[in-house]
Amino acid sequence: MPVNFLPTASDYLRYLPEIVLSIFGIAIMMLEAVSKGKRTYLGIIALVGLACAFLANIAAYSDPGPAFQNMLVIDAYATFFRGLVIVVGFLCVLASLSYLEREGGQGGEYYALILFSIVGQCTLAASADLIMVFIALEISSIATYILAGYLRDDRRNNESALKYFLLGSFATAFLLFGIAWVYGMTGTTNLREIQAALLASPNSQQLFEVVAVAAALIFVGLGFKVSVAPFQMWAPDVYQGAAAPVSAFMSAGPKAAAFAVFFRIFMTSFRPMDDRWIYLVWGVALASMLIGNFAALMQTNVKRMLGYSSIAHAGYVMVALAAASQVGIAAAMFYLASYALMNIGAFIVISHVAARHETFVKIEDLAGLGRREPITAGLLAVFVFSLIGVPLTGGFFGKFYVFQAALHSNLVWLTVLGLINSAIAAYYYLKIIVAIYMHEPGEATIDIIPPTTGLRIALWASAIGVLALGIFPSTLLQFASLSAAAFR
Repeated sequence: MPVNFLPTASDYLRYLPEIVLSIFGIAIMMLEAVSKGKRTYLGIIALVGLACAFLANIAAYSDPGPAFQNMLVIDAYATFFRGLVIVVGFLCVLASLSYLEREGGQGGEYYALILFSIVGQCTLAASADLIMVFIALEISSIATYILAGYLRDDRRNNESALKYFLLGSFATAFLLFGIAWVYGMTGTTNLREIQAALLASPNSQQLFEVVAVAAALIFVGLGFKVSVAPFQMWAPDVYQGAAAPVSAFMSAGPKAAAFAVFFRIFMTSFRPMDDRWIYLVWGVALASMLIGNFAALMQTNVKRMLGYSSIAHAGYVMVALAAASQVGIAAAMFYLASYALMNIGAFIVISHVAARHETFVKIEDLAGLGRREPITAGLLAVFVFSLIGVPLTGGFFGKFYVFQAALHSNLVWLTVLGLINSAIAAYYYLKIIVAIYMHEPGEATIDIIPPTTGLRIALWASAIGVLALGIFPSTLLQFASLSAAAFR
């Protein structure tokens, strides 16, 4: 019986957020070609597009199910991560409006690249097939490579883009080889069908041994995207060299989407052989926390410190993957939402204080910010305390749920070591607080320009989100638990 490949109305509805983002991205590129003078309005159009995509994501969830011949699946899990990356994009575009104006880099291609990158991230979150995973990852990655080097006259931007592109391409080759290997052994690239093939094989143990190699190759490819050890070497350099709003975007959006597909693949396709990869994840989680935290202790550049910090936080999320349970998946989802908001907020403040050409990006450059801009300093303190994991912030409950999931899976030593790492991290985060409130104002904060309206909105939205997740975590956690039920 011939297969009907024609898309249905349900297919289009379920893929509506990506369609909306693509239309707005193309429209911005076309308007860029005929625009003269200031192009700030293109950023406003991007914000409208992201808002429409968020509404489209809600509409798509009203009709959940597979789309485009089971290449995609729209469920609560995909809806959660689609919404998260769209919110990340919205906040980063808000922060970019004044930043690009200050740096003389206002251009429509910047906003279009963010939208196209989010198209890939949304598709990645909804992917139910390894071929679609590869395509979505490339859509997101290629746009992000260009964003990392967007300010072409800045040598730091050029260096970060080159490093990101070369190492990213190398990691993608591992991912593609792993996908080919899985297809060769199971005859399919659909995630559910791979799981069924592994369970139905009469020589399952022998098949597991071979597919374990393919899983390791896929692990390498995705491990680079989420910057876990030993594939983390690119993150500090790229975060330091890229424009601050781009660093904020890379540290939250692509990472969340990559973790989304990471969990979907390993908790679906490779679930029958979890005894072969759990210990690998255990080791990677511990190594990421140790390398990220101890390297961050020695940093004086705030952006570079946050780069190493992101490695440690990726390690905390890997603890949830090591738990290999629905509780772990829900905990990781909550953690990624909290991390996205607090990290974006921290980077936005740094982009504001850094001044033109990001001259002031050291911890000592934050000296006296509490006196010069008490509100901005207070918001930065909220983000820093959340990164530490102080109660009444989203970061606290994020870590609490992750370590609780690890304990439920009897990962006692990993939990203990994770808690010790959290205590170590408090030292370098508190250096920021000390500089803000206990040192005299430095050169960086004397002539600081008050934040623009867009910047204020982005900062307050991030801070309110962090506090809301810390005071009222149950709403998001309930939806995350519902989403994790898809992995039975």
